[in-house]
Amino acid sequence: MKLTKVCEGLDFPEGPIAMADGTVILVEIRGQTLSRVDPEGKIDVIAKLGGGPNGAAVGPDGMIYVCNNGGFVWTETDGIRRPIGTPEDYKGGSIQRVDPSNGSFETIYESCEGQPLRGPNDIVFDANGGFYFTDLGKSTSTYVHHGAFYYAKTDGSHIARVHSPMITPNGIGLSPDNSTVYVAETRTSRIWSFDLVAPGEIGPLSFDMPGRLVATLPDYQLLDSLAVQADGKICVATLMRGGISIVCPESGEVEFVEVEGDPYTTNICFGGEDMSDAWITASGTGCLYHARWKSPGLRLNYNG
Repeated sequence: MKLTKVCEGLDFPEGPIAMADGTVILVEIRGQTLSRVDPEGKIDVIAKLGGGPNGAAVGPDGMIYVCNNGGFVWTETDGIRRPIGTPEDYKGGSIQRVDPSNGSFETIYESCEGQPLRGPNDIVFDANGGFYFTDLGKSTSTYVHHGAFYYAKTDGSHIARVHSPMITPNGIGLSPDNSTVYVAETRTSRIWSFDLVAPGEIGPLSFDMPGRLVATLPDYQLLDSLAVQADGKICVATLMRGGISIVCPESGEVEFVEVEGDPYTTNICFGGEDMSDAWITASGTGCLYHARWKSPGLRLNYNG
């Protein structure tokens, strides 16, 4: 599969959204921005959000909803930039709503049931207009917070913890029929699935399992954000190996597409008329790539 570099110079990009006008909206975590990349690779900052803007998605109102993890400590080795901890000025995580037309934004959630959000990470909207998001937690050299995934409404009126505890939950997505939610855990290299019985409500789980196990990747491969193909396969960005793992939820079989030169491949999104245009963030080197994917992506419930 041929990968074409759209642009470089991004400051740890993640959360790409393929827009109807051919541009890609994404976050720059280290740069603390929501930005837009045009088809020629020109980068324009939409908003300076502070903290650590991470996942992003278009809501039913056309606004961009951003998971803000509160920020990281950064290091760089051999030209690869990566996050390594929690900064001294960290104040907490949040969900932000951004108007892409003028860059104005507001914070709509900072806590759930009195517990602060630690490190909101990835986000997906359901057909009802609500959204699921993961909270990875935060860590230092001496502790790691448990994570969870949540369901919330866009007007700020409702947020609920759907499932916890989880170990560094990162990517989140919905099956084509919206009946199943998938969550990828970074540190365990596992993808879990959960049956939805109502918006924001999962079915009962076995007492000895935190979900239904879809797959566990071998060796030292860490999972990041994910997107779902129209055929139901899960495309999960795979750190350290550097690329996209394509996982069949029925069999657990895995294919792999390499992004050469960047072990911090973090996201994939789909767009275009036939949903076979894929955009991939190579965050360690600050690049955005485009490819013609061999299977079309699932069309999201909302897009701009």
